[in-house]
Amino acid sequence: MHPMLTIAIRAARKAGNLVAKNYEAGDTTATSQDGNSDAVTSVRHDTEYLITDVIRKAYPQHTISSAACSALTDDCHGTQWVIDPLDGPANFLRRLPHFAVSIAARVKGHTEVAVVYDPMRNELFTAVRGQGAQLNGYRLRCTQAKELDGTLLATGFPCKTKQYTAACFNVLDKLFVQCADFRHSGSAALDLAYVAAGRVDGFFDMGLKPWNFAGGELLVRESGGVVTDFIGGHNAYASGNVVAGTPRVVKNILAVLRQEWGASLKG
Repeated sequence: MHPMLTIAIRAARKAGNLVAKNYEAGDTTATSQDGNSDAVTSVRHDTEYLITDVIRKAYPQHTISSAACSALTDDCHGTQWVIDPLDGPANFLRRLPHFAVSIAARVKGHTEVAVVYDPMRNELFTAVRGQGAQLNGYRLRCTQAKELDGTLLATGFPCKTKQYTAACFNVLDKLFVQCADFRHSGSAALDLAYVAAGRVDGFFDMGLKPWNFAGGELLVRESGGVVTDFIGGHNAYASGNVVAGTPRVVKNILAVLRQEWGASLKG
């Protein structure tokens, strides 16, 4: 096993166990639209500390990027870990058991190792660049969907950028007549893991942070899928706009995005 994957799994399981222990004690008061509360902040802080501690003990020279730590860098020489200790905080807070710990290690601008761990289902999604993706030790493959007809697409809503609400729903309207159905789960990390596992055929969302999708991105790529920004490029880490799935599904989603937003798209 890749040595960084061993560390990522160790950190994810420790963090996931802590999240699971705190799950039933979640405070359902004083919530915001993105699931922020003192209870969630405390859990995220504690789980992030566990993850950081495991990584720093093994690799003290590496840097760490998360919502609370330093931002993602373009360092072409060092290794940076991109972590999300609790992806899906609103679900966690409202006792909807769908959230994950996401950990990715990036070397010279490429994600080398990824782990997305769902502690409530004990599902451990892992990937190493060039070595494929797995779920609890079993190889993952994306679906073989070539068109949108009959597909199940996962997505999110622009809760923090509501100026894009009308355009977002126009995109959904155009895609809905072509696909079978949508899923909005509240966890981008798990949505991407589900694309890798073939549970959904494609995914698209906007305004994501690198820690939301860094782990899931490699899972999709290593299971035979592709990940792009909204114009089909490689600017997702800068723009936060992500499209993932089989090559043909991504191509069809991009066509609808271009049709709706046209020249206003910047990735």
